[in-house]
Order: sequence, then structure tokens, then C-alpha cells
Amino acid sequence: MSITLYQLDGCPYCETVADRLDELEIDYDSIWVEPLHSQRDEVKRVSGQRGVPVLVDEDQGVTMAESDRILEFVERSYTGGRPQ
Repeated sequence: MSITLYQLDGCPYCETVADRLDELEIDYDSIWVEPLHSQRDEVKRVSGQRGVPVLVDEDQGVTMAESDRILEFVERSYTGGRPQ
């Protein structure tokens, strides 16, 4: 499994996604981004925008932003659609 979470220290949306991945014991790599939007070139390269969180799931061919969408994807893909 190859999942990467782009996140910002102190970002509550990022923390929510990271906490859920941890609860489900899903292995992922964190890439900590710069606080200034103008310096988030890597996030823009992978997702087309500079906001975080951004989740990249290489195994499923998915790159997405927006914490709610990410959480829905994680629930659907890794719990069979049922909250645990």
C-alpha cells in the first residue's frame, strides 16, 4: 500500500484525516508542507492546487483534496463503506 498525506502542522482538517488513518491502522507517509501557500509547489504538482490535506493513494490511482472527500474515500475503500 502506498498512501501519502500532504499536511500542514496545526491544520485541524489534516489532523482529522491523519487521526482516521491512524484509527484504521492504515500505513501512510506524511509530507509536511510549508505554511505559505506560495511555497507549496509539491502539493500543486501532485494535486493541481495548494490547499491541504491532500491524499495520494497510488494503489487506487487516486489523488484528492478536501478532508470530507478524503474521509469518505477512506471509509469506502478501507472499511467496506461501514464506519469502524
